[in-house]
Amino acid sequence: MASEQVARVTAPDPGSTDGGPGKRPVDLVHLSRYTLGERDLEREVLELFCTQSVLCLEQLRAAMSDKAWKDAAHSLKGSASAIGAWRAAKAAERAEALQGDGLTQFRAARITEIETSLREAEAYIVSLLDKG
Repeated sequence: MASEQVARVTAPDPGSTDGGPGKRPVDLVHLSRYTLGERDLEREVLELFCTQSVLCLEQLRAAMSDKAWKDAAHSLKGSASAIGAWRAAKAAERAEALQGDGLTQFRAARITEIETSLREAEAYIVSLLDKG
């Protein structure tokens, strides 16, 4: 990726810190702080998140126990928080809190919420990395 393309990844993202409605799916200011402004590292971390999030979602769908569910949700929460994908992190945090009957009752809804937030974050990441 040319350096001018990577520069777009680290551009300030005013008002993006809470991941609320109308905010960008990835907090680029947070990401830049997390990676100490290293543009190549930012790109690598974003690419890893896209790969990791798919694996975590598959693990959530396949989870046959509260522990397996909680472990997958926790991993996803950490990955999303690291890049500043706050909506995805919050969705994973809500999923992580489920257990027993709550997990049985709300599992499908939490997976849908996570899928939606991940699709949004991944589409945004792809648009950042593919601009040229």
